[in-house]
Amino acid sequence: MPSLGADMERGVLVEWLVNAGETVKRGDLIAVVETDKGAIEVEVWTAGTVTELAVDEGADVPVGTVLARIAEEGETVVVVPVAPVVLVAAEPVTTPAPEASAPPPSPPSAPAPTQGRASPWARHLAAERGVDLAGLTGTGPGGAIVGVDVPDAAPKRAPKKAKGGPDLDAMRRAVARAMERSKREIPHYYLGTEIDMGPALAWLERTNASLPPPERLLSAVLLLRATALAVTKVPEMNGFWRDGQLEVAPDVHLGVAISLRGGGLVSPALLHADQLDLGGLMRGLNDLVRRARRGRLRGSEMMDSTLTMTSMGDRGVSDIQGIIYPPQVAIVGFGRAVERPWVVDGAVVPRPVMRVTLAGDHRAHDGHRGGLYLAEIQKLLENPESLT
Repeated sequence: MPSLGADMERGVLVEWLVNAGETVKRGDLIAVVETDKGAIEVEVWTAGTVTELAVDEGADVPVGTVLARIAEEGETVVVVPVAPVVLVAAEPVTTPAPEASAPPPSPPSAPAPTQGRASPWARHLAAERGVDLAGLTGTGPGGAIVGVDVPDAAPKRAPKKAKGGPDLDAMRRAVARAMERSKREIPHYYLGTEIDMGPALAWLERTNASLPPPERLLSAVLLLRATALAVTKVPEMNGFWRDGQLEVAPDVHLGVAISLRGGGLVSPALLHADQLDLGGLMRGLNDLVRRARRGRLRGSEMMDSTLTMTSMGDRGVSDIQGIIYPPQVAIVGFGRAVERPWVVDGAVVPRPVMRVTLAGDHRAHDGHRGGLYLAEIQKLLENPESLT
């Protein structure tokens, strides 16, 4: 059971996406785990043959518990037989009550076919999204419908829960525990600067005018790109504080704070954000937000963030004082661009000005290095051609 968050202690294995005896490769999705922050798809980190599924669906187990065993290439493959996953009919079947004089049923001569059946997790997703299981084609064992077969759809309108329902409460408690730990253990320092966003917004308008509507960019991708590229100049902002020392991460996996419909917050990562161009970041951001709000995030996206960016400009917030998500060592916050008087070439003119803040871990770096990092972000945004 992987740790899918700084304060995660347990998780529920809700669905297996593989069977014992199947071959897998690095990055394959093998299971769905339910945490306080929702359902997360777990990836495998090695290639080989699944020899044993050690935990039953529905089991609530601590982090670190062995979920499955995999024989790597060259190892002897001995598959441990397991009972098949119990699948339930996709459509309810009405069975007449037996008469008192009816003879006892004889044992079945063969197992019932799995076609038209679905795993419990698939049924849960289908009910949540308003999808009719009868019209789906399953890719699970024997054609059974599993979670990945249930398409995205607008969820059915459900009765409103009382404010602070159990799921939202659990998520908020998990976030609060992580933030409490952060403020208790991490000596934060805070810096802020103001950036003239006029050049960036003008460049964005010109660029979007030449793009078809589906490919147009949001201003958020400029912020993502600048945050990721600035790390190359000040690498100690990107990494972890572990065992009393800074571990600078070799890759930039940029965590993005995403608000969920109905409340709650998650911060999954855009993996290798520094290697994505603006179009790639736009596609990645759209995909990440969509899957976060569907509850289809992956384990690597929850575990691998090396630096977090949060933007609340669309909420009218002008200044953000972030809290570092441990074991990361920095978080960057962007407010909204506000038209203000600004001096340009000796003249006072109206300009869209954005407040940018940095919360840093004083154990890993200091205000001088943090100031250099913010200056690099400012230089990139005020010269938007450098972001391409």
